[in-house]
Amino acid sequence: MTPTGTDTTGPTFVAERAAVQQALDAFCARWLGDIAPLTAEAIRYSLLGEGKRLRAILLLEAYRACGGTGDARDLAAAVEVVHAYSLVHDDLPCMDDDDVRRGRPTVHRVYGVPVATAAGLAMVPLAARSAWHASRAMGLSDAIAGDIVRDLMDAAGAGGMIGGQLLDLEAEGVPLTLEALERVHRLKTGALIMASVTLGARAALAPASRRHALERYGASIGLAFQIADDVLDITATTDELGKTAGRDIALHKSTYPALLGVDGAIERAVALVDDGCRALSDEGLLTPTLDRVARYIVERRS
Repeated sequence: MTPTGTDTTGPTFVAERAAVQQALDAFCARWLGDIAPLTAEAIRYSLLGEGKRLRAILLLEAYRACGGTGDARDLAAAVEVVHAYSLVHDDLPCMDDDDVRRGRPTVHRVYGVPVATAAGLAMVPLAARSAWHASRAMGLSDAIAGDIVRDLMDAAGAGGMIGGQLLDLEAEGVPLTLEALERVHRLKTGALIMASVTLGARAALAPASRRHALERYGASIGLAFQIADDVLDITATTDELGKTAGRDIALHKSTYPALLGVDGAIERAVALVDDGCRALSDEGLLTPTLDRVARYIVERRS
């Protein structure tokens, strides 16, 4: 999994990450004033550290690919808030019990379990509120703004991330078939990645055919992302990952390398990325950036 020029260090990605970071700063300034100070501080800590911002970038790129011309940064930031919430709760002792995230101590190691739990809980309704306001600020109707909030919350809820996390916890120590493992990860990891691109399409008022193509792309690269994570868990170091390596083995989880071997897992991830990009190409939506992000997902080292 050696990078081949598809990394996200180019000027486009640097600029987009900076734009998303500004939007997250604005989110904190606007929405955290009424939150208990220590909880608000924990939310800032979770949001403003280093991160790939891939979900936000995917939303922005899908929005533009579908003809959107407005400022979608605040909407993209709302997706990052949901993602950050999931990391805060994933790391809790009752979940994956991890000490390191994005190269620094996890939120509960810094602020304690009660504050980290409260911070994660608070971030979900705050993300919904900010997504609504961002959608309306873009000139979208109440109906479209409502659809965007609904889709974001569906991706985060029992039919998405939370449901996938529950299945993942139940599967610890239980050998899964490939089909069952993919079901877990299409929810736990894939749902929010898929929502990122489809929300961009909704915000651009794209027709159903374009939304469906982006849905296929998002589902494919979302699963590929998790497969790459499983491979990296056994091939990369903690310093490279910015989180503790070897956690899947420690938690007795079923993984793609265990089922398919490392080479087989990589081949599966590449095939998924090819399928997702083909779906966009068939619809005339495959931009260089959307292609590059998809390729980076399976070639990254963190």
